[in-house]
Amino acid sequence: MKAHTTKGFTLIELMITIAIVGILAAIAIPSYINYTNRARFAEVVQAAGGVKNAVAACISATGTPGAAITTCANGTNGVPAAIANAAGTSSTASVAVAASGVITATGQAPAPALTYILTPTYQANGTITWGITGTCQGQGVC
Repeated sequence: MKAHTTKGFTLIELMITIAIVGILAAIAIPSYINYTNRARFAEVVQAAGGVKNAVAACISATGTPGAAITTCANGTNGVPAAIANAAGTSSTASVAVAASGVITATGQAPAPALTYILTPTYQANGTITWGITGTCQGQGVC
């Protein structure tokens, strides 16, 4: 007599495989979404970087170490005019600079619509330190 061997997967093996794939997907999808949001928001951070250099040059040229910054707004003392992009043309909606040198960059689709705020402090020793705040920090994209 010949013994019959069955070929294929049992229902238990199939269910275990599906469960493992489901667990991996539950972990991977949120990580991937966060990764893509950080990559898209990097354009907003980069747009603020160029303005940051201009504000730093303005502070060094016009400021007094240890004093408040009052003359480094958009369109003055070498700081570029405010940047505004139409929807769909860039991940950066706008980049604006207040008279105190505070830079506010805002994202738009496809990047998250979050803000990235850079606040300069002119130290008594002549160095400039930058504080980073904004809604992007809570989302972990900046």
